[in-house]
This record gives sequence, C-alpha cells and structure tokens, in this order.
Amino acid sequence: MKKTALFLGAMAMLSTVFFSCSKSSSSSENNNISVPPLQIGQAITSTNLGVNGQLTAVKGTMLTTAGTYNVLGDLVVNKGDTLYLQPGVTVCVQNKSTIVVKGVLISMGSQSQPNYFTSCGAVKTNTIAQGESPATDNAYSGLWAGINCDTTATLLCLKWTHVDFAGGVFSATVSGTFNGGTAGKNSYAVLFQNLNGDCIIEDSWFYGNTDDCIRVQYGRFSLMRNTFEKNGNGSGDVVNMKSGAVGDAAYNLIIGGCTNGTKASNKGTEPVECNFNMYNNTYVNCGYRQAGQAGRGGSINYEQGSMGMAYNNLIVNCRVGLRIVNNPVADTANCHYGNNFAYSDSAAVCNQFYPVGYLTHDYAYYVPSAHQVDSLGYVYSGTNGSSAYNGAFFAMKNNPQFKNFPLPETGIQALANIAYVGSYDFHLAANSPCIGHGYTNFSPIRATKVTKAPFAAIVTAPGNDIGAYQTNGSGNQH
Repeated sequence: MKKTALFLGAMAMLSTVFFSCSKSSSSSENNNISVPPLQIGQAITSTNLGVNGQLTAVKGTMLTTAGTYNVLGDLVVNKGDTLYLQPGVTVCVQNKSTIVVKGVLISMGSQSQPNYFTSCGAVKTNTIAQGESPATDNAYSGLWAGINCDTTATLLCLKWTHVDFAGGVFSATVSGTFNGGTAGKNSYAVLFQNLNGDCIIEDSWFYGNTDDCIRVQYGRFSLMRNTFEKNGNGSGDVVNMKSGAVGDAAYNLIIGGCTNGTKASNKGTEPVECNFNMYNNTYVNCGYRQAGQAGRGGSINYEQGSMGMAYNNLIVNCRVGLRIVNNPVADTANCHYGNNFAYSDSAAVCNQFYPVGYLTHDYAYYVPSAHQVDSLGYVYSGTNGSSAYNGAFFAMKNNPQFKNFPLPETGIQALANIAYVGSYDFHLAANSPCIGHGYTNFSPIRATKVTKAPFAAIVTAPGNDIGAYQTNGSGNQH
C-alpha cells in the first residue's frame, strides 16, 4: 500500500510539472508547449490481454494510441501495482470476464475522449416500443462481470468513463481470489471495499447491470456528476453504501433504477458508521423492477443505523419517495433532509411521496411543501409514519419543467418503460419551479484523501437550483 501511494504521488507531481511548463504571461511570444500524456509504469502495447479460464496479472498504462484493448479472460491488478488508462481507451471485455483490483485502477478519460469498459459488440436498445423488458433487453443480461476491488485496493478512480453491460456472473477462475468473488454469483458493476481506500467516480456513465450498480462495502467515496441508466434486473440499488462507507453523491442523473437510486445502510461490522450525503441529484422512473418487498423504494433511502444529509434532490415518477426506515431503524438523530422536489403523473405514486410505515417527516420536500399538504387536508399524520397519506391531488401538478422530457409521460404503458437518457434533456427550462430554490447552508463530507491532481476528487458544492443540472452551467455535464 505504501509503495503504491508513493508511486501515485510521484506520478501526480510529474504531471503537475508537465502542465506548469508554459511561457510567462509577460512574454510576447505565443508558443504552444506540447504536453506528453501521463504514463504510469510500462506502456501496455499488446491489445489482447488475458486468457479465457485463467486469472492474468496486468499493470502499466493503456495508451490512447492503442485505442481498443480486448480482454479475453479475467484480469487482476495486484497489490502494489497500478493500471492506468489514458484518455480515449476502450476496454472490450469478452467471455464474461472481470477485472479484479487489489492495487490501483485509474481511468482518466476526458470530456472529448471518454474511456469505455464494455462488452464486445453489445449495442444499446433505447426505444419505448421495445418496452425495456429485462427479458428482451441485453442491458440487464450481465455481459461481463464488472470492476471488483478487493480489500487491499487503495484507489479506484474513474473520470469521464463509460461502464456498460456489466453485472455478469463470476467464473470459477476468480472464485475465492477476492472478497465476494463466488462462482455463479452476479457481480456489481463496481465493488469497492477498503475502509482506508478511496473510490472516486466523476462525470462517468453507467448503462445496464443485473444487481447493485455501485456498492461501497466500506471505504471513502465521492460520486459526482455521473449518469446512471437501466441499473438492476429484479433487484439491486443504483448506489448502495454499507457500514464504513463515508462520502458524497451529488449531481448524478439516475433514470430507470431497479430499486433505490441512492441507499445508505450501516449493515456490516465496520467501526465507522455509514455516513452518506445525497444532494442535488435527479431521479427519474426508478423503483419499478424490484421483484421483492413492495415498499422497497425508488429514490432516496436511509436505513439500519445509517446517517447523512439529503437536500435539493429532484424526484420524478419514482415509485417511492424519500424513505427513512424504521426497522431496522436509521440513525434518525443524524439524518438531515429537506428542500427536495417530488413530481408524479400517478396518484398512486403521489401517495408514496411519504411512504407508509416509515419515518419520513413532512418537511422532506420543498414541493409539495408541508403547508400544501396540510392546507388540502392530506396531513401526513403519525410520528411513526403509520397513517396513510392521500396525495392524489398532486398528480400531474408541480411539473419541474425539463428542457426535453415528456411530463406527463404519455404514450407509454408504464413508467418503467423509459429507463434511458437517449435524446432527452434533463436540464431545467427557464420557467422551472426548481430554479433558485436550492438550499446551500450545508457542506459536503469530502471524505476522500487523494489530494494530487488529476486524481483528486472534484467535489461540486450544493447548488442554488434543485436537481443535477444548474442554470449557471455547473453540475452534471452530460
């Protein structure tokens, strides 16, 4: 671990030197200095990696100039080693393989040259007519087995990176080689599990998987400005944080998640309480593929001794609103939330803005506000959330006014059918009631410890507008 940290620090400082080599502003010359791309260790020149049925070690730098790397079998980045991806790299995974990380994995895509981890030849299907059924849509098939960080992984850093079609079953090759790697079990798209490590995921895209999309079993994390589509087939949360997980998720667009969009649970044995700030996220059409308990959520969830803050989130047509669980009970004394915005086409969904049987208080939302609820006689009564709430009045009211998304969602059989972004635009229109109503009097946790650019987390502070897209141009950049 110490060797890895020192190596990363040295490379980051070299990067800083490269970027500081420019002429003084007082110079009359206008020379452009060529900046060599960052490279860690040896260049990986072979574009075919691994052998089907074997676990193959990999380290060094995947090159922009190489373009596409074909992964033929399970790979492992060993403890003390680093796998680094320059911008514009595609990792094309075959044979339902996985990438096990025991050291460091950094994918440094850029806005103009994003990176990809995907299944070879897989094509996205984004049509309402197709129905987005898990039975016919390969997004839910688990075409490869994801990025799985073991308990020794000190850093997973994904920036401007696509992770598509993950969630496949683990092969016998990796069974027992890392914590959680059991043959025949479905993978998450990303697993991180080092209490003293950092999981930094920014400006990235996640399309399709079979269970949880991102699970931090324990560790420090920062999830900023990402887009999540079609996550979970019958079970699984989009972002699921457990005992010992501490950090922020903000400015994420989550559409078509199976169960909860973002969930905190202190389930586990780590001495550090799960502390999860969820702010300025946009949740659309989540919670409808959950095949288990009917009340299992669709947007924001705190349960089993977890704590955190949830402000400025925009919740649209999700099956269940903000949920504070009472059995096992969340750390309600340290759960702070409010100023969220809820909309639905459906009276039945409006009835779940305050889910029955849970502890969500009536100040959870800026819209519909507690005053609106009370003045209509739809009082959320009972301090334990035991009384039913009638929110039918709010169906198709308080439209958040996206620039390009049909509300109400006409012409579809079910709200679950639009589970993708496609050509939709979730920026706020000029007349949106979400503009200017963000609550900013709180601070992100900023839990991650990496400080050297370009690897450090870039945390966007709470915004003046509700949701993931800000009218000043900050927030989600997709």
